[in-house]
Amino acid sequence: MARDSQTLTLGLEEEYLLVDPATGELREQPPGFMERLRELLGDHVSHEFLAVQVEVNSRVCHSGQELADELRRLRATVAAVAAEHGLAIVAASTHPLASWRQQRPVDLERYRLLSRDFQALARRLVICGMHLHVGIADPDMRIDLMNQLVYFLPHLLALSASSPFWEGTLTGLRAFRPTIFGDLPRSGLPERFASYRDWEEMLAVLARIGLCDDPTKIWWDLRPSARQPTLEMRICDVCTRMADALTIAALYEGIVRLLLHLRHNNQSWRQYRRLFIEENKWRAQRWGVAAELADFGALQLKPMAVLVEELLALIQPHMPDPAWFDTAARARRIVAEGTSADRQIRTYEAAIQAGADEREARREVVRHLVRETLEGIAPAPCP
Repeated sequence: MARDSQTLTLGLEEEYLLVDPATGELREQPPGFMERLRELLGDHVSHEFLAVQVEVNSRVCHSGQELADELRRLRATVAAVAAEHGLAIVAASTHPLASWRQQRPVDLERYRLLSRDFQALARRLVICGMHLHVGIADPDMRIDLMNQLVYFLPHLLALSASSPFWEGTLTGLRAFRPTIFGDLPRSGLPERFASYRDWEEMLAVLARIGLCDDPTKIWWDLRPSARQPTLEMRICDVCTRMADALTIAALYEGIVRLLLHLRHNNQSWRQYRRLFIEENKWRAQRWGVAAELADFGALQLKPMAVLVEELLALIQPHMPDPAWFDTAARARRIVAEGTSADRQIRTYEAAIQAGADEREARREVVRHLVRETLEGIAPAPCP
């Protein structure tokens, strides 16, 4: 089969936690921190809901290599500015030590409104995520692909899991972040739509009644972006290793290309009940890459290792860049070695076995996360 050559643009957003490198505790942005970052990164850095968080967003990228270079630049720059202020950054979706009750929202109008409207549900958002964008010019095609792509979301979540801790305890889940975020209205798996107009009509009804007049507050796991002509995948935990983030980005693009190929041949991926996808999402949260997810066509559970091989076989003919496919194929390594969540748990258990108490063991997890966040990245010197 000929390789598909359609040009797709890529984009990525990541959220990081700021920590004291000595104690591992969360620390708020000090004076001058965000100003310095904006001097270096411009509009590609912003506040997140809490003062202990920072968000980056990439330029529009036209290849996997460009996205890799961009993510490396963003992580390295934020890490360098954090170091200038005596801090370190952590790319993980929850913090091994933190309590949400001790965190303070950023004093901006959007976040004041979130706190007012959602109360404790908003204040609990000591969580970080990763959002991936693929540019799709045709709005109806964005909706069509969204309806089909829902099937693959649990698989991508399992590969990204980095949130095994909550409120200083191991939860027993590899990805606890979706549980916290899922308490907000308009979160979780998306609805199915007949067309882009159907999507717009839903937004109009919400706005007219006064329920939601801002499409950026549709916080689904997958949505048409409110700001760019992209399909925005939001289900994933933020990946501690940059290489893992790029693997998921390559898989996501590959799935989009597969579905575009099917659509151009008047075919589509079968759509299943939302309940079925919710079951797979739960299994991904609970076990990460150790999960067995349901193959609803075969009517059986399959290990992630098998599902990854099947997915790679499906997308390979449609990836125009062999090197970018190799990045996607690194999913095999994630399954074999585990995700950030698995490494956090192993680090914690090793520290306990070495004689550390529980709090010191969690501090050791933070130190591990600080190192792994910059794995293979030299912090950029700040001019």
